[in-house]
Amino acid sequence: MRIGARGDGPDPLDTPEIPRKMGLGNVTVVSEGRSKGQASPPMSAPTTAPFSTLHVVDDDRFDAHRSRGAHPERPERLAAARAGLAGALPDARRVAVAVEDASDEALERVHGAGYVRRLRSALGEWGHLDADTYFCPESEAAAWGAAGGAAALTRRLLAGEPDERAAGIALLRPPGHHARPGAAMGFCLLNNVAVAAAEALALGAERVAIVDWDVHHGNGTQEIFWEDPRVLFVSLHQYPHYPGTGAPSEIGAGAGRGKTINLALPAGSGPEVYGEAFRRVVLPALDEFGADLTLVSAGFDAHARDPLAGQELDDASYGAFAGAVAGRAARLGLMLEGGYDLQALEGSVRAVGEALLETGPELPEGTIPTAAEEAIERTRRAHAGLWRFADEG
Repeated sequence: MRIGARGDGPDPLDTPEIPRKMGLGNVTVVSEGRSKGQASPPMSAPTTAPFSTLHVVDDDRFDAHRSRGAHPERPERLAAARAGLAGALPDARRVAVAVEDASDEALERVHGAGYVRRLRSALGEWGHLDADTYFCPESEAAAWGAAGGAAALTRRLLAGEPDERAAGIALLRPPGHHARPGAAMGFCLLNNVAVAAAEALALGAERVAIVDWDVHHGNGTQEIFWEDPRVLFVSLHQYPHYPGTGAPSEIGAGAGRGKTINLALPAGSGPEVYGEAFRRVVLPALDEFGADLTLVSAGFDAHARDPLAGQELDDASYGAFAGAVAGRAARLGLMLEGGYDLQALEGSVRAVGEALLETGPELPEGTIPTAAEEAIERTRRAHAGLWRFADEG
């Protein structure tokens, strides 16, 4: 049975037309937050030292997933990410995690059994599942291996003693956070980070946090855990933008109400805006939630060099994000999502690796535009009465 399933009725996150991912055009705003709140409490300082080693998921089968023609989600992305990680991670501090295919049980915790069967039967040749999402004869091995690698990293991170700290990074292709319970979408076939989170819950974890800093909203992950109070999903994304979801008023439902937090940031947001979003919302939420495992959908397409969006981050920004999250996480796993400029991807992954192994840069500070200030406050107002960060001055 799928975790956090929302039944067979109409899906409030569906839009009449799904916009294409490959393009900078904005999309229709789905909804807006309407509740009220107050200023956030002061943010507590990081409490833990850098990690001594990093567990790494990587496999040649991820390179074989490729389009017949030009496409931004291409194997060269892995070469860039590998080069970035190699520049930060000495061999002596690297622990390889073996990759094996995800089991049907692991996949069906987050995807419908019918979808898993349909996807497997559709793959094996060349084609497209939507205008953006291609497949090739090797895509099944890559996708099942990526989801299995995400689950394997979770098992490794949770295998130690209760007070043991552990971190890892999974260099995965295809990416996963747009994959919905019953549909591929936005370059994604299977939802890797959701498979990892569900694996942790199956192993006995009581709370799992997912921070998604990809520039595109992780609509699939949100949908999978929409009603699940055990999973905190926090997304920082350009808005409005593909895929059209991720408004601040989307906060989860039922027992999961409040466990979905969307920071819908305007185009042009730079390091200072993201720094404020982390200080006012992301880090206080992580502190209050107290996850047994923290996962990151680590997309690097909010970088100023990226061709698929309009944000203004730099390499150091990602190092600051990783260091800030690591300060709240005894067990931390990062899953590669987007990032389509190779130079930016290499530099950003290197910055993340350095931040996890050494003392990383501080979160950026500075004056932020009024539109960004209002965006952060809309998120806080949407969660009034649900979180301390939304209710305390």
